[in-house]
Amino acid sequence: MNRLGDATSPYLQQHAANPVDWWPWGPEPLAEASRRDVPVLISVGYSACHWCHVMAHESFEDDTVGAALRDGFVSIKVDREEHPDVDAVYMTATQAMTGHGGWPMTVFATGDGEPFFCATYLSREQLLEVVGAIRSAWAEQRGAVLAQGRAVVEAVAGAQAIGRGGAPMTPATLDAAAATLVRQHDDAHGGFGGAPKFPPHLNLLFLLRRHQRAGDERALETVRHTAEAMARGGLYDQLGGGFARYSVDETWTVPHFEKMLYDNALLLRGYTQLWRLTGDRLAGRVAAETAQFLLRDLRTAEGGFASALDADADGVEGLTYAWTPTQLVEVLGPEDGAWAADLFAVTAGGTFEHGTSVLRLARDIDAADPAIRDRWRVARAALLAARAARPQPARDDKVVAAWNGYAVTALAEFARLAALTQLPSIPDLSPAPTSAGPSTGPADDVDGAAAAAVAASDAAVAAGELLAAVHLVDGRLRRVSRDGVAGAPAGVLEDYGAVAEAFCALHQLTGDGVWLRRAGELLDVALARFGREGAGFYDTADDAHPLITRPADPTDNATPSGQSAVCAALVAYAALTGQTRYRSAAEAALATIAPAAARHPRATGYACAVGEALLSGPYEIAVVTDDPAGDPLVAAALWAAPAGAVVVAGSPDADGAPLLAGRTRINGAATAHVCRDFACEQPTTDVSVLLKSLTGR
Repeated sequence: MNRLGDATSPYLQQHAANPVDWWPWGPEPLAEASRRDVPVLISVGYSACHWCHVMAHESFEDDTVGAALRDGFVSIKVDREEHPDVDAVYMTATQAMTGHGGWPMTVFATGDGEPFFCATYLSREQLLEVVGAIRSAWAEQRGAVLAQGRAVVEAVAGAQAIGRGGAPMTPATLDAAAATLVRQHDDAHGGFGGAPKFPPHLNLLFLLRRHQRAGDERALETVRHTAEAMARGGLYDQLGGGFARYSVDETWTVPHFEKMLYDNALLLRGYTQLWRLTGDRLAGRVAAETAQFLLRDLRTAEGGFASALDADADGVEGLTYAWTPTQLVEVLGPEDGAWAADLFAVTAGGTFEHGTSVLRLARDIDAADPAIRDRWRVARAALLAARAARPQPARDDKVVAAWNGYAVTALAEFARLAALTQLPSIPDLSPAPTSAGPSTGPADDVDGAAAAAVAASDAAVAAGELLAAVHLVDGRLRRVSRDGVAGAPAGVLEDYGAVAEAFCALHQLTGDGVWLRRAGELLDVALARFGREGAGFYDTADDAHPLITRPADPTDNATPSGQSAVCAALVAYAALTGQTRYRSAAEAALATIAPAAARHPRATGYACAVGEALLSGPYEIAVVTDDPAGDPLVAAALWAAPAGAVVVAGSPDADGAPLLAGRTRINGAATAHVCRDFACEQPTTDVSVLLKSLTGR
């Protein structure tokens, strides 16, 4: 066993028995390399990465490779999900040297951490060839190697110039960003760009808020088209709910089957808001099923959410998920099997490998008559039960603070809306039946929504409590935990932003002031420890272990950048507390990215969404009521809340709820107070007046 046996990360533990003498990331292996006067191998990957596993089996389990690396190198294995800061720095170096990036990432560096050779996947033969060449160069051409390392460091540092200076994020900025996205939209298949095609969750959130604030129908149609295409394609798990990481084609037909917590949390937010704004039954169903997927397949025993499900099962990608017509008949019988094959687009030739097909929804089932929907529900339940008997993908059980923050926010938003029977069109949110038999009628819709709301609410609070109890140590966040024990990696800016936004969402969900206090404490740390000279933020704290450069990337990618995440939390916290300095910090940070947002909105989706909230107000809605869960004013506020609005309901005497403090009732009745930019309108007890105030109609 090498040094990875006690690691928090399952990915690192998978390499604990390698013949490679792995070290976890930290100052110790770099010091050891300097002591031995040898170069460093930094291998970066993650547990759900297919080619990471391939390289591990081909190379890192090989005795010849292990001996070569032990003799001439200090080898460091990095889980990119534990150390996004390390990953970001060396990914920038890899892209600078090779013109592309990806995982596994293979970096050779000096004992100071300066990279001089970068690559991604290398076969066993390629790796041994590179190792031999580097050993020779280290011995015979040391000066050239060190000069290359210094040049790469300069290139990486230069990449940090983005995000300095700029101008406020204005309506014109967001007009240009939205117009660019609409123009780049794939009108045939939905989404943006070609293969591989990733779910554009952050851009969808921006465009939905854009539609709310500016009445942009093109933005809404872009969201509806993409959301429907993804939900009816193979990217979406038609049996168990939840989305895969990306589609290998441009039509959303065949996914790369890994399922990531952050994708599903962010997509849950998008589908929930699309359902709220349009009453679309497909969006409501997908939101509910995605919430169910999170609770069923990713929830940990401690109440948090695991990071990912692998793409592979028994070493075969997609083994759990693909079907043939014959297999459908075996489960459902000849008549229903043929019907399901037609409905799910399962063909004799197949759409995937070896004549199998990934299930897609060939027809709109949500608008079908109740008998067809019941038949579909029963078929799905039977197929899901049969699928459970197949080999299952491994689960990465580590709990990542930021990703759990996204999940908490999404579940809290879904829970509040699913509890409302006043929504314009309540879709069927009840769980799929576990045995044959039709649903009993429209009452299932309301009952199912109520049950889903309670489950989502309870799960959001439990995950928030885990973050507060385990990840928050001496006032600072830890990035990961597993089995209820915090790991060593310190939280990065994304963690502080995502968790603080989640705590703001829990304050609105529960009315409990402790969540708001916790959010403020995290944001104070972010401002004090991560603030960048002038404006904006670094991704790492000022007391973090130094890297070759201090990362500060404000662009959004698969998840919001740390800067976007913390800006979202700052805006929400300012609206909930009335403390303008937090809003000012967000405005200053967004100004550093505004020029890029206008030109490159696909890389700034969450920043643009936060910008929409600021331009909208954001609205601050306080409802003084004795019945926060059932008051029609609360329902109206949630249903019609403008982009980025905060909604708090309860007693004006509630402890730790500044948005309610000092609010009055009119004639003793429940009363809504609507404020915007810290200025308030006349309070009202009338639902229609409240709706007109929020929607203009």
